Amino acid sequence: MSGELHVVDIGIILLYSGGLLALGLFNTKRKQDQTDYLLAGRRLTLVPFTASLVATWYGGILGVGEFTYLYGISNWVVLGLPYYIFALLFTLFIAGRIRDENFPTIPDRLSHHYGKTAGVIGAGLVAILTTPAPYILSCALLITFLFTMPLFPAMLIATAVSLIYVYNGGFRSVVRTDILQFILMFAGFALLVFTCFLQVGGLQAMKSGLPTLHLIWHGGNSTQYILVWFFIALWTFVDPGFYQRCAAAESPPVAKQGILVSIGFWALFDFLTLCAGLYSRILLPEGSEAALALPSLGLVVLPPIAKGLFFAGLLATIMSTIDSYGFISGITIGRDILWRTGKLKNEVTATKMGLLLMAVLSLLLVWLVPSVVELWYTLGSVVIPGLLIPFLATFWLKCPIPGVAAMMLLSTTVSFSWLIFGLPDGNYPLGLEPFYPGLGVSLAWMLVTIIHSRDRLLNTS
Repeated sequence: MSGELHVVDIGIILLYSGGLLALGLFNTKRKQDQTDYLLAGRRLTLVPFTASLVATWYGGILGVGEFTYLYGISNWVVLGLPYYIFALLFTLFIAGRIRDENFPTIPDRLSHHYGKTAGVIGAGLVAILTTPAPYILSCALLITFLFTMPLFPAMLIATAVSLIYVYNGGFRSVVRTDILQFILMFAGFALLVFTCFLQVGGLQAMKSGLPTLHLIWHGGNSTQYILVWFFIALWTFVDPGFYQRCAAAESPPVAKQGILVSIGFWALFDFLTLCAGLYSRILLPEGSEAALALPSLGLVVLPPIAKGLFFAGLLATIMSTIDSYGFISGITIGRDILWRTGKLKNEVTATKMGLLLMAVLSLLLVWLVPSVVELWYTLGSVVIPGLLIPFLATFWLKCPIPGVAAMMLLSTTVSFSWLIFGLPDGNYPLGLEPFYPGLGVSLAWMLVTIIHSRDRLLNTS
């Protein structure tokens, strides 16, 4: 089989790109108010809710392939199982309340409970957490792989194609294109795995063809390393993609049902990507670049037409996350920070300005940290400890945590400092991954300030 793209395959990829732009830009000229632009009028039904949430979750697909190529089924342990658990908990305890309450964004919620300063700090953390930088890098790497162009122009193309229609149409355009991308991502990976199965075989072939550690749950990684990824999966609770879709749902039951159905689709897609990653270790030459394991496999084993459909599906998997996270990050920078200064009067205009700033900042971040897995790990380890406790407390604590703004800054600073001290060899102080000390600071602050406040009230009474 050919290791190159046939002209038909290139045509399929271009057809996908053109269809995506046409679908995203369709009917976006009409004037939209803030609820339409930010939340699609809060009328999202079950099918678009599910398709959009599922498609958004897999933008780092090259990182998934890289992890599986290097560590085998450990990929499912760190990037699959914990997310199902936390998504289920999110459904049971949070999703319905988000739809019931009128806080369009996480910073809105933080501002309401803790004050304007905490809201702005939270907005800064959310903007960092939702930067589409890892997914812009993934898409650019795939473009350079397919069309042999330099990385920076590929990054510009990935950013522009994914965000032009979002700039014009807002969340409606995101959801509309996500439905197309949902279909393509499943079709593309089903084709790849089925073809590999026909060529190689099933479980027995994997047992004989894979390194022993690839079929062990830890994949050779330390327990602490596995555990920190499990904690990073707490990202689910503060993921603005979850929050936005729950806020945009037609009703609380739609929000809950949509996440439950999404968990099933995530499990199916994880099965497909895990199989593809394991087949890549068997079929690709020794020393192949791990970050490009999945596209390399598709290029080697698939015939024309199937190859074009797979790469369209691979691009769709990544680009569905660039547009979703890019839009959320644009909302956060534009509406939740710039608009709240009072210098911009219109929330939609502020969001569009935020989109442009977000694109520039994301490109800069890719230049600083040019690794998908490292971007995930760095952003999760530094930002989540500062956001998690204050956000969850808004649902369960009757009285707000005192001094949350300082708490968020201190927790994030501790995690970031821990990360810096451990560079470049990963020997962190006390042998602790950066996530733990930051989260510990948040928990300690919450407990100490609540106890102190309670004692003060008892003394004054």
